[in-house]
Amino acid sequence: MAIQIFNSPTTVFGLAFLLRLGMLLYGIYQDSVSAFKYTDVDYYVFTDAAAYVAKGQSPYLRATYRYTPLLSWILVPTTYRPLWFHSGKALFALSDLLAGWLLMRLLQRNGYSRSTSLRYASVWLLNPMVANISTRGSSEGLLCALILLTLYLFTTNQTTLSGILLGLSVHFKIYPFIYAPTFLLALRGPPLPSDAGMPQIFNAIISTQRTNLALAALGTFTILNLVMFNLYGPEFLQHTFLHHLTRLDHRHNFSVYNTLLYLSSYTPSALSIERLAFLPQLLLSVVLIPFSLATTTNPTTSLPATLLAQTLAFVTFNKVVTSQYFLWYLVFLPLYLPQSTFMRHPKTVGLPALGAWVVSQAVWLQQGYELEFLGKSTFVPGLWVAGLGFFAVNCWILGVVVGDVVGSKEDKGKREEKEKRKMAEKVE
Repeated sequence: MAIQIFNSPTTVFGLAFLLRLGMLLYGIYQDSVSAFKYTDVDYYVFTDAAAYVAKGQSPYLRATYRYTPLLSWILVPTTYRPLWFHSGKALFALSDLLAGWLLMRLLQRNGYSRSTSLRYASVWLLNPMVANISTRGSSEGLLCALILLTLYLFTTNQTTLSGILLGLSVHFKIYPFIYAPTFLLALRGPPLPSDAGMPQIFNAIISTQRTNLALAALGTFTILNLVMFNLYGPEFLQHTFLHHLTRLDHRHNFSVYNTLLYLSSYTPSALSIERLAFLPQLLLSVVLIPFSLATTTNPTTSLPATLLAQTLAFVTFNKVVTSQYFLWYLVFLPLYLPQSTFMRHPKTVGLPALGAWVVSQAVWLQQGYELEFLGKSTFVPGLWVAGLGFFAVNCWILGVVVGDVVGSKEDKGKREEKEKRKMAEKVE
């Protein structure tokens, strides 16, 4: 019966839709009867900012709005209360479904059957955590759909369009900039014309496709930022980008830096951990992982795994980690899983990794609950040790992902060497 479900996209997407509809309706009910709200506090920030925009004012009049004005523009319909207040949640939930459809299409492009593609796409579509985060009012589902569309266009050789969407994604939320070196390195287009006036060494690096992608992404990002700066001035730059350099958020923060941020928020020091935290994070996600893993000639298979590794490293080493950030890497999981160690060795690697990820997260949440709802000081050792445990589990999973990509490249090299030997034997 379960296998038959995955033979029908209508059934799978229908179930995914009903899951989100049920959670959305339940959330509206819970908000009306309980002091413990289902709706995420960020959604109230979004909608308050949209209310200012609807009046022709700046969204940054809403304290703690740290996003592009585009998001507040999109959510203007939520100001028609009470009927349309939850329309933003519906948009984010529908974005989940779009992301699921793109996952199915990408898996099919990788050579998997429709039923197999649906089964792996269901890791996203039928995931209660994904549905819960979107129906609570987080915008991450919309961003994940944008990034998957960027990847889909890239794998179908629509380089300029994928660059435009990459620039839009980075403007929407800055972290997707980490994918730029991976996309550029994965391209294997023809070099620029010999009469382009470029030295020989640059012709080996700069191709027409790479140039198109880079210019499209940078141009889109620049134009959007200039428009927003013209409309909202320096506060746009401060709240959308510069704020992240100095933020000290420690509430609901799974990061290994949680306790240090808490201490820094009360006793500032010259060490400035909030700035230094970027160094290992960016070194891993922007330099070491893409330059080690992205030089593959088959972007439909190794590229998603490389993007997963980058995102997992970025989130794991980030100074602020909330549940919403998990969606950033979970969206790549269906593309990576089919040929992963987790699926090849489910009993010894797959299930233990899943169990460790869930349990370590639950331990942290229990400590966080005691701190924020019961008023107990669990920073040390409870929350600190729980944060270290969750960090260690994520690092282990990251190591498995990186090992899989490296292994696939080595296997590909062996296959190519074997084919060369066969060709040489035929010639002889």
